[in-house]
Amino acid sequence: MEQINTRETVLSVLMDIEHGEKSDIALSNALFKNQFIDKQDRAFITRLAEGVTERRITLDFVLDSYSKTKTKKMKPLIRNVLRMGAYQLLFMDGVPAHAAVSESVKLVKKHGFQNLSGFCNGVLRSVERGGKEINYPEERLTRLSVEYSAPLWLCEKLLADYPEECEGMLAATFTDRKTAIRVNLNLTDVEAIRQKLTDAGITVEKSSYSDRALLISGYDSVRRLPGFLQGEFSVQDESGISSMDALHRAAADADIDVRNVWDVCAAPGGKTMALAELLPKASFTAMDISEGKLERISENVERIRQEDRVRVLAHDATEPFDDVLSEEKPQIIICDAPCSGLGVLGHKNDIKYRITQEGIESLVKLQREILDNVAASVAEGGLLLYSTCTVTPEENEGNATWFLETHPEYKSVSKRQFIPGRDSCDGFYYHIFLKIRRDSSLRSE
Repeated sequence: MEQINTRETVLSVLMDIEHGEKSDIALSNALFKNQFIDKQDRAFITRLAEGVTERRITLDFVLDSYSKTKTKKMKPLIRNVLRMGAYQLLFMDGVPAHAAVSESVKLVKKHGFQNLSGFCNGVLRSVERGGKEINYPEERLTRLSVEYSAPLWLCEKLLADYPEECEGMLAATFTDRKTAIRVNLNLTDVEAIRQKLTDAGITVEKSSYSDRALLISGYDSVRRLPGFLQGEFSVQDESGISSMDALHRAAADADIDVRNVWDVCAAPGGKTMALAELLPKASFTAMDISEGKLERISENVERIRQEDRVRVLAHDATEPFDDVLSEEKPQIIICDAPCSGLGVLGHKNDIKYRITQEGIESLVKLQREILDNVAASVAEGGLLLYSTCTVTPEENEGNATWFLETHPEYKSVSKRQFIPGRDSCDGFYYHIFLKIRRDSSLRSE
């Protein structure tokens, strides 16, 4: 196996994040460059890079208690090396303390900061002597912010929106959850995949939310699992699978002959594929705004062997669909809108540092613009699914209420809000609307 300096790799990931790269992309790029390294090294890199990122506020609080120079005033490389060392000392029982300190000092020297090696050694030795117990602030909001490494404003908002669930939601971001996969029933069945993965040494459990989903753990890379490259299963959170199952049921209950489906914010294509596997006679158009996102959709569509049924198209969901419309309007439109992403903090652990209240308010305007735009394109008697991977009331139920008030031609069919901590899956919201036929006696609720 190839030998690399794992801590050097983690430092490069953290510096990429420092310079604006998203954490999941920075880590993915680093692991791809080192795809042939030992499994344990990959696991160490992942654990340390993700851990430092998700615990950033906690780590800075601890470091600031031992250093006269506060983390905000430190050089970025020194700050990240100290965060790495502190994380190993506080949260990684398998790393000897002397290694966490000495390897951090080596990194500082290697990058030309010999004059700061003594400073880094002293701070980390103080962290080591302080032990693993952290003296969190007593004031509730400040404690929540430091203990769960979330910005103060976000803790205040979650506490106001979800007074009973707030702390459980924040704690859930640090819970190691199993990976959810969706079995492609067009190519295989759930039991066959369960047996195939079990035979490969993977731990497999049933999902609580969908009969065609499984939970897996104890693996290295999804791409190396038997059946993945053959399109027999895809990674998708249970909440997202559940939304497509609900949409399929709603179409059946409304006796809709589904021939044409649009997914207007489709990347990476999970919902398109999930519904395509349930509606084998329908054709699909998966749209998104950038070429990079379209490439991801195409790759996934090809892997599950649906190229002949899924058209991939560049389109801005806020723009008219004149160039997309054929003679027949779609019976179903999926609108998984851009959102704050606060339901997936456990996967994308730097979102909490990027999003702001102003950003949420801007997203609400964008979401309403998209909903307003797609509403006219749904065929009469058809369904519109609106969903987000967030938990903010204004992006979810607030937008649904606004939509029903401004579009009386629609009525509510079903909805659900998934809450991390309360539900054993990502935070997610979906709302299914039925477009009333003009000759129907139905009235909007």
